[in-house]
Amino acid sequence: MTKSLIAAALGAGLMIGAFSASYAKLPPAPAKSDAEKAVEAEKAATAKAKEADSLGKAQDRAAANYRKGKGIAEAKPAAAANSGKK
Repeated sequence: MTKSLIAAALGAGLMIGAFSASYAKLPPAPAKSDAEKAVEAEKAATAKAKEADSLGKAQDRAAANYRKGKGIAEAKPAAAANSGKK
């Protein structure tokens, strides 16, 4: 009987500890300095530019693949076609 009472008390203590740990608040993060904010903004701008470049290349590949599949010839600029002698 005493072993079951000890086991129940330990189980209750573990449950209370787990419950209180799940509601514990973490301390706030330290404030960022201006230099850290500038570095983070620069990284974000670089990532955005890289993503835009990647998107443009993917769109170009998709358009080329579509033209290839449909048998559409590459369009030549009008200035190059009319630049010869008449």
